[in-house]
Amino acid sequence: MSNGFDADVIVSGGGPVGQTLALALDQGGASVLLVDASKPSETLAPSFDGRAFAIAFSSFRMWRALGLADALEPVAQPIRQIMVTDGEVAGPGRRGGPSPLHLHFDGAELGEDGEPLGLMLEARHVRAALDAAVRAQSSIRMIQPMSVAGIERDAVSVTATLADGRRLRAPLLVGADGRRSFVRNATGVRTIGWDYPVTAIVATIQHELSHEGVAHEYFLPNGPFAILPLTGERSNIVWAEPRAAAEALLKMPEADFLAELRLRFGDFLGALSLEGPRFGYPLSLQLAERMIDARVALAGDAAHGIHPLAGQGLNLGLKDCAALAECVCDAMAVGLDAGDVSALERYQRWRRFDNVSMALGMEFFDKMFSNSITPLRAARRIGLAAVNAAGPARRFFMKYAGGAAGDLPKLLKGESLAA
Repeated sequence: MSNGFDADVIVSGGGPVGQTLALALDQGGASVLLVDASKPSETLAPSFDGRAFAIAFSSFRMWRALGLADALEPVAQPIRQIMVTDGEVAGPGRRGGPSPLHLHFDGAELGEDGEPLGLMLEARHVRAALDAAVRAQSSIRMIQPMSVAGIERDAVSVTATLADGRRLRAPLLVGADGRRSFVRNATGVRTIGWDYPVTAIVATIQHELSHEGVAHEYFLPNGPFAILPLTGERSNIVWAEPRAAAEALLKMPEADFLAELRLRFGDFLGALSLEGPRFGYPLSLQLAERMIDARVALAGDAAHGIHPLAGQGLNLGLKDCAALAECVCDAMAVGLDAGDVSALERYQRWRRFDNVSMALGMEFFDKMFSNSITPLRAARRIGLAAVNAAGPARRFFMKYAGGAAGDLPKLLKGESLAA
């Protein structure tokens, strides 16, 4: 780089959002320094750790445009249908089952060249594919394991001081470093939000019968219970329970845990067994008051952490990547630098409303459905049935959940940023 810059953009955080952003910027012609605090021996361990991502079809279009399809398609499970039902547990040892008033999404209705509603991908496969793609680009420099420990800014640049004392200078620094973002805190961007009194239990199960690519979401009084199809006769579950109950479930012997699981899961997929460990994630809502500051942008969980009700957290971060890369590369194409205020303001306008509306929408659905108040239960079941009966409304929700509604960046349409 000229003018004393080490790169056009420094990205702090090498998770799926940070690495996707680095690849997108590189494709658009920007030079990137990626600083990641994690150890490759831990993040790239081949053993299955039980975690998986629900990836919207627009997000997968971007990964395909960035050259990741060959690595990810063979290990992806398409989601062909989604069943949303208002369920309840009738009492100890008995499962009340789903209401006959339900909402059924079928990807065949969209006719998007055979695209599924989304894809389920094990986190280990995503990490491995992104890491290999980043390392294959000689124009992306990765510094790992390392973290940003200090930030200084002037009118034309930002200098990131690393934990080992090295100083890196660029026109733009992006914080893609998670909910506890150092970049966000160091630049004085405040957050608003609150904790939910529940913990999400995440685990993978093996089952006797085929899921046929159908995802299920039950709304139980304690919170949502999702069954998400993986490759083979396996599914990932995301199960919300009050924190004390979740802690007990996580500590239970496997046989007892499976017995509790069956009360909610039912027997439609036959015999169940547990694959890999169980994980517990206390849930909270966190929104940054703004997504930009002088010479700084935030992306992914550094900017927004939402309820995992519809599996949209990572997808929002990937949409940030697509928008930010396009704004930065468009600015550079007309002679501006990567951190020009016009590019950052365009990015914030593009993403802020979608992020906030999705967060508030998930908050509304959680409050509406995670209770057993009789009038609300009746109203929501009628509402589900009404949307299910209205084809245009049903298709709109499918497009919105798939990230294909509104003004889309090029990458989310499957188009390249390369000139």
